[in-house]
Amino acid sequence: MPRRSHRSVTAVAIVAAALVAGPATLRAQDGVRTTPPVEQSKPFASFSHSALTLGDSIVALAREQLGRRYVFGGSSPRRGFDCSGLVKYIATILHIDIPRTARMQARIGEAVAKDTSQLMPGDLVTFGRGSSISHIGIYVGNGRFIHASTKAGRVIETALLRAPARGIKPWQGVRRLAFDDAATSDDAYPYR
Repeated sequence: MPRRSHRSVTAVAIVAAALVAGPATLRAQDGVRTTPPVEQSKPFASFSHSALTLGDSIVALAREQLGRRYVFGGSSPRRGFDCSGLVKYIATILHIDIPRTARMQARIGEAVAKDTSQLMPGDLVTFGRGSSISHIGIYVGNGRFIHASTKAGRVIETALLRAPARGIKPWQGVRRLAFDDAATSDDAYPYR
């Protein structure tokens, strides 16, 4: 697997942001002014699209780390990652300020129902026993998530819904960094 530099990871985030601004820029260049009628105005539509783009950027950055080794306390591609170090690293690249531990990360953003039909790529999925959160990963869509696995010894993509097994912590909850009220319908984001 080719390794990508910090510059290429930053480039992914810049490209994602450009995709959001692209259509408006093209309309401005063509001299076309499009102002929706007041009654059809959707004031949060552009925010919804940017939230989806943020989720896609989180997933793209997480996929770049697949195969990196697991290291307790690790928070960089060069040294390796633990679960919360992986999440913190990706958030930092996207200029999102989050805490370092899985327990603290499980309190940020917006709580989302623990229902696979409500999940969006880029959501944080939390794991633990009882009320104690001790593991976190990034939902990538299609019922799968990426995380730094102690059991596998590396960053892997795996199914969110797994049969109970020794050493596998149960799924506890979901947190959304990209707030998005308008994109919860299936037609707004078909790749859940």
